[in-house]
Amino acid sequence: MVPKRRPSKLEDKESLTEEASKASKQPLSKKTKKSHIHNEVEENDNVFIKLLKTSGVILKTGESQNQLTVDQIVFQKKLFQTLRKHPSYPQIIEEFVSGLESYIEDQDSFRNCLLSCERLQDEEASMGASYSKSLIKLLLGIDILQPAIIKTLFEKLPEFLFENVNSDGLNMPRLIISQLKWLDRIVDGKDLTTKVMQLISIAPLYLQHDFVTSLPEILGDSQHGDVGKELSDLLMENTSLTVPILDVLTSLRLDPKLLSQVRQLVMGKLSSVSLDDLPVIIKFILHSVTATDALEVISELREKLDLQHFILPSWFHASQSKLKNKGRQSSSGNQENSGQDCVTLFFDVIKSAVRYEKIISEAWIKIFDIAILFIIYSTNTQVKKYVERVLRNKIRSGCFEEQLLQSTFCIHYVVLKDICPSILSLAQSFVHSLDQSIILFGSLLYKYAFNFFDTYCQQEVVGALVTHICSGNEAEVDTALDVLLELVVLNLSAMRLNAIFVKGILDYLDNMSPRQIRKLFYILSTLAFSQQHEASSHIQDDMHLVIRKQLSSTIVRYKLIGIIGAVTMAGIMAADRTRSSSLTQGRTDVSNEQYTQVTSLLQLVHSCSKQSPQASALYYDEFATLIQRGNLAPKALEWVGQTIFNDFQDAFVVDFCAFPEGDSPFPVKALYGLEEYSSRDGIAINLLPLLYSQDFAKDGGRMTSQESDQKLVSPLCLAPYFRLLRLCVEKQHNGSLEEIDGLLDCPIFLTDLEPGERLTSMSVKEHSFMCSLIFLTLNWFREVVNAFCRQTSPEMKGKVLTRLKHIVELQRILEKYLAVTPYYVPPLAHFDLETLDVTPITAAAISAKIRKQGKIGGRKRKADGSKTSSSDTLSKEDSSECVPTPSDRSQLEKEFKGKEEKPSVSLQNYRFFFRELDIEVFSILHCGLVTKFIFDTEMHTEATEVVQLQPPELLFLLEDLSQKLENMLIPSVARRIPFLKSKGHRNIGFSHLHQRSAQQIVHSVVQLLTPMCNHLENIHNYFQCLSAENQSVVDGPGMKVQEYHIMSSCYQRLLQIFHALFAWNGFFQPHCVHLLYSALEVLTNRLKQGEPDQALEELLSQSFNYLQNFSHSIPNFQCALYLIRLLMVILEKSTATKNKEKIASLAKQFLCRVWPSGEKEKSSISTEQLHTLLSIYLEHTDSVLKAIEEIAGVGVPELISSPKDGSSSTFPTLTRHTFVIFFRVMMAELEKTVKGLQAGTAADSQQIHEEKLLYWNMAVRDFSILINLIKVFDSRPVLHVCLKYGRLFVEAFLKQCMPLLDFSFRKHREDVLSLLETFQLDTRLLHHLCGHSKIHQDMKLTKHVPLLKKTLELLVCRVKAMLIFNNCREAFWLGNLKNRDLQGEEILSQNSQESTAEESEDNTTSQVSKSKATEDGEDEVSDGEKEQDSDESDDDSD
Repeated sequence: MVPKRRPSKLEDKESLTEEASKASKQPLSKKTKKSHIHNEVEENDNVFIKLLKTSGVILKTGESQNQLTVDQIVFQKKLFQTLRKHPSYPQIIEEFVSGLESYIEDQDSFRNCLLSCERLQDEEASMGASYSKSLIKLLLGIDILQPAIIKTLFEKLPEFLFENVNSDGLNMPRLIISQLKWLDRIVDGKDLTTKVMQLISIAPLYLQHDFVTSLPEILGDSQHGDVGKELSDLLMENTSLTVPILDVLTSLRLDPKLLSQVRQLVMGKLSSVSLDDLPVIIKFILHSVTATDALEVISELREKLDLQHFILPSWFHASQSKLKNKGRQSSSGNQENSGQDCVTLFFDVIKSAVRYEKIISEAWIKIFDIAILFIIYSTNTQVKKYVERVLRNKIRSGCFEEQLLQSTFCIHYVVLKDICPSILSLAQSFVHSLDQSIILFGSLLYKYAFNFFDTYCQQEVVGALVTHICSGNEAEVDTALDVLLELVVLNLSAMRLNAIFVKGILDYLDNMSPRQIRKLFYILSTLAFSQQHEASSHIQDDMHLVIRKQLSSTIVRYKLIGIIGAVTMAGIMAADRTRSSSLTQGRTDVSNEQYTQVTSLLQLVHSCSKQSPQASALYYDEFATLIQRGNLAPKALEWVGQTIFNDFQDAFVVDFCAFPEGDSPFPVKALYGLEEYSSRDGIAINLLPLLYSQDFAKDGGRMTSQESDQKLVSPLCLAPYFRLLRLCVEKQHNGSLEEIDGLLDCPIFLTDLEPGERLTSMSVKEHSFMCSLIFLTLNWFREVVNAFCRQTSPEMKGKVLTRLKHIVELQRILEKYLAVTPYYVPPLAHFDLETLDVTPITAAAISAKIRKQGKIGGRKRKADGSKTSSSDTLSKEDSSECVPTPSDRSQLEKEFKGKEEKPSVSLQNYRFFFRELDIEVFSILHCGLVTKFIFDTEMHTEATEVVQLQPPELLFLLEDLSQKLENMLIPSVARRIPFLKSKGHRNIGFSHLHQRSAQQIVHSVVQLLTPMCNHLENIHNYFQCLSAENQSVVDGPGMKVQEYHIMSSCYQRLLQIFHALFAWNGFFQPHCVHLLYSALEVLTNRLKQGEPDQALEELLSQSFNYLQNFSHSIPNFQCALYLIRLLMVILEKSTATKNKEKIASLAKQFLCRVWPSGEKEKSSISTEQLHTLLSIYLEHTDSVLKAIEEIAGVGVPELISSPKDGSSSTFPTLTRHTFVIFFRVMMAELEKTVKGLQAGTAADSQQIHEEKLLYWNMAVRDFSILINLIKVFDSRPVLHVCLKYGRLFVEAFLKQCMPLLDFSFRKHREDVLSLLETFQLDTRLLHHLCGHSKIHQDMKLTKHVPLLKKTLELLVCRVKAMLIFNNCREAFWLGNLKNRDLQGEEILSQNSQESTAEESEDNTTSQVSKSKATEDGEDEVSDGEKEQDSDESDDDSD
């Protein structure tokens, strides 16, 4: 073959363009001049045809396929040998190619040459595959022919560029290019690349796409680089080829720099590409990512990629109404499907990338795109736990808002629907969590999965929620029920389809609380009665069946469940028309049919519950709650009001003149009346006769049936019935209670309640009767206060304050009776299911207390809110330290014997048996001085009386409010419910509170902040004046001890309320932030009237300063701790750190204060509270090491030199009793501090090495001071702390300090040796402590010995390694270390006298010395040049 000059790219491009234009001018159906007979063998004597025939190919004319008579490989081999051995080689090649060119001038012949050859059927020698290649492809497989054939093809191809597809459907350009694909060998790859790229530049757009995508199949690996550069240039010129070019680039082996350049180019155009092109572009970007730039690329990709801008509006809105508008077909529907397909492809690309490329999945996780995290969680099982952990951390840090999650589901629901099982699995895991924010996120996942996914997924969501409800876990049940309730409200029609699953929960009511049962029946009733729907009729029938069955049950629990369900269902039935009407049209009444159903259901409940006082009372309470919500229609409410008013008056109200007659041992008197009745036409509450007939007549009824026909109402129902009556009247008269205001001041038929001297002479039954009478009276007064607390007239306010005073007075009397009736069980005040499990805990607690105190007096101090005792424990392991020693018990016995006070009990143990106060009651805190007018018979003012809130009544209100906030605002996880204790008990007495949300409660408390600040400041002034007069001595001259303790308790309760309020974790929710601002503004304005709309930081700072001012008047240690906690809560919400030092300073001030030393305050500082305050001090101080050194180096020596019952003068809270608390906290904080210090590295500067070395010198010095204290304080708890934290400190020394010594030894040799010498003495003392533990055989101590000895052995090896690293191996040697006790006396073992050699091997000490060796064999070295890392061993061998 004669070589020819290769044309340049420009010349080739121009020539190809000219040929293409000429070809385009020719007719598309042009026939060749030479005609051939159809389906005949080509007969010609040119070289091309002869050589083909000789080699095994028969050319056919027309539409017949060329025939191959031999195997393809044989044909290529024969033709190659024929050409190669031809006499005129290489000119024969030119003749052969010329013949080919002449032959393919005919279009049909050319087409035959491009199509596969036909193999003869009788060919038996075929060794190749059944597929036959085309003639052109066979010729391209011959190296000597390939360049010429390729040139011929590219010269021929422009003729067909602008032709339409042939009638036979063949596209000639594509057919020609297909001949070049998958060639076994390319002779001149560079030339082929040039021709292909020139062809691409002139081809029509649709062919350009095909030619570009064919490049990887045409070119060899050696040409990938050149093609990549040309394609990148073409990409900049022609954006329409972006997709095929990027698709090809992902299949080529290219230089990373080139890929990076192309990626940057594509990134710049990302925001302007269409949605159809997005999957290929993202595939290329992710394909070009490397480990070094993965995070950067993904970050940039995420910033520029916003699918909301790609999605068509019609498709976006269709996502909202997909389930509602099925079946509508239009052109927009095609766009919708196209957009969905593209988004699906886009996420499939990401799925593939994150599944197989670890660096990409890790980068996406760090970028934190929630939709991608869901995809990674579902596709990559290896990082599932990691993704879940990342999500949990981000949720806790507040990175998620509900709006973000909602938009994610809204935009990507098509993709997320495919991974629905994984999303539900993730939601299930989150709902199992203990963190409230994570639980909320899990519930949102369920909610949005139901709203945005299809019917199948909705069924799965409901099934998962039902599983949570049936699990029995209280938090899970509450969360799942809340989600179901929200789904019923948002999508009732979809939920009705899954009602059968929800109905199955009725089989699991036994393990549910009343609040949960109410929610469940509310959900089912809404599904059944919200609309008249055929599908809901079976639910209605089932509901009626279940409720009737439960109401008729003889088991109390099931009857109570039936009452709750029936009242809830009645509320839904009556509220049906109300909900369907517009809010602007007012409430519409129920139909006659519904009215009949509601009244008949309520009458059924009444008839089934009248035999049981508890069931009746629950019915009244449930009905009252229903009315309070405003869910009952006016027609039904009117019927209820008439019935209740008459029944209550007949049952409990009697005329004042109708004194009961009988032989009661208790003379009946009308007590606690607020009006002087001049005539005898007043009314009274008939309490004592009802209770007497119930209690004492029971026994008499066994002997006589005189009263068997007379049915009396139980006094147990008095308070619930009145609550129902009050709410009915309130609803009917828009809040006015004039119709029943006589019940506020009417007297009660009681007897003399003050026990006096007859307390000891009364029988146990009489004691119990009096206790029950007082409990019922108290609960009546509580409901009266609930009812009239919001009345605005001064007279009514004065009466309410008087009733509060009566409550406090009655509680004082009740304590006296309860003290002599320890096994008494009061009448119930709350009647739901949780009270069924309440056992006489009070009696057991009292008897246990009596036994514990050795029957010293059986006295319990009245709860002042501290609820602390000497048995408070600090940790599971160290609880023994709080157990009083025999000497302590004898001292305690003397103290109890010396007390002459009458025994009393704490009413906190009886909290379950008092009626709940409504949150509105605390509006009484606003009352200042109330002027009460006393009228004569002619309604003229006879006298005026000034009533105000006294400290006992204030304490009563604050205690109740504090308990409410603790129950409502503190998460259940933080309340630490003890093991085996019923979880529901903490909710008893808070059923009304739980009808409101936490946000509503916080709003109410914020409204009370101003009066509470007033009370706080008044108490502060009281203690300031008292301190100036008596120098903080409780029993000082003129000191009113009882008043002092009440004021102290009020102080503590106020601080507890403030702490519970500001510690609420819901303040930073978007809809609650304004509450935080309002609360802080109240505190800020107490200092000075601030400007409106101040910044949060300014409000926090001013509030901190305001609360800090109260530190000077703190009366006891408990108040001090609550003030510190309150300030810390304020500090946590601020980003400023300047107040952290103030916390430490204030904590130290409290530790250094001498607290009141009155008789009642001798043990006022509990060990747990002291532990907490000391930990706060050390955590917030600037230098933990200096603080520890001050306490251990100054305070402890003062304690040692003080008398037996003395304390440190610098730290008065440090006594011999509290030393172990100080010791433990100092050891724990020291270990925590050094553990947090980063280990030194060789790359650190010299200054950093010196600073860290100095720090470790201080830490080791502190450790040495603390360790040596065990020589003086050698009690078991102290030794336990020393063993535990001593090992942890040595471990921290190994990990954090030894790397530093490796690099510091040469430059700071003396400092390192001094540090090691000091630490040597400490480790030796630890070794002695191990021996002491073994000798005394104390299991609690010896369990720490093996780990400690192992750690000390590691230290020996590590020091030796450090010396070898610094070329000082000869300075390390081992010596004998004898076992000694804490006093330094040698411990002789059984084998010590027999085999000193074995002891020498087991007991070793590593020492560092510069040049001297020991002279006498003892473990001593000179001038601090040794290092002892005791390789402790036990001569008894472990």
